[in-house]
Amino acid sequence: MTRFADIRVWAHERNIINGATMQAQFVKLIEEIGELAEGIAKGRPEAIKDGIGDAVVVLTILAAQHGVTIEDCIEIAWNEIKDRKGRMVGGTFLKESDL
Repeated sequence: MTRFADIRVWAHERNIINGATMQAQFVKLIEEIGELAEGIAKGRPEAIKDGIGDAVVVLTILAAQHGVTIEDCIEIAWNEIKDRKGRMVGGTFLKESDL
């Protein structure tokens, strides 16, 4: 079993996938992203790792609520970016179509 599967089992056992709304989970995601932002702003590596992990947990649950897996979502995103070309501008990667 993968860690993503563990998260889905955990969320099912707590009735989060079927019992919580997608809107509530989205608000939770924003909360976790805020904690990640604070970790980045304050240069706290452990808070950064925790924030990323917490966001991935919530995204895994949101995907399940939508009837897909996070793995499916990652695959779709990977297929969109794997051949993308562009360049770094001011510390941000810009895809060719945005240059």
